[in-house]
Amino acid sequence: MTTPLRLARAAETLEGAAFRLHGRDPATGLDCIGLLGAAMARAGQPVSLPSGYPWRLRDLSLWLPSPQSCGFSAARSTVRPGDCVILQPGPAQFHLAIALRDGRWIHAHAGLRRVVISAELPAGPIAVHWRLRRTRR
Repeated sequence: MTTPLRLARAAETLEGAAFRLHGRDPATGLDCIGLLGAAMARAGQPVSLPSGYPWRLRDLSLWLPSPQSCGFSAARSTVRPGDCVILQPGPAQFHLAIALRDGRWIHAHAGLRRVVISAELPAGPIAVHWRLRRTRR
């Protein structure tokens, strides 16, 4: 069964992977959407996510056209481990982070050129908050 906590644990194993825009393979590099895809695969629920989007975009559907088809639904409560948030650090800029245990976050940091775990949520207001529905596979 894929659960939010299992997703958080799987994401945690990707710490240190190189950053690469449009990256989908932990061996060669991940961007933040690639981090989500790799974590989902490691959690037992592989998904197909888009690639080829620009650094700046105004339409989130180019990034994640159908979160529901990936097993997510909108979350309206406090952030829990395994939740995904999309932040908006600037105009036409979006960034995805996955909540871990103990208030930590994992995300693909372009500036540091790797996937990092941080004690605080990366910069920017939360534009979207999703929670993985429990699924059987």
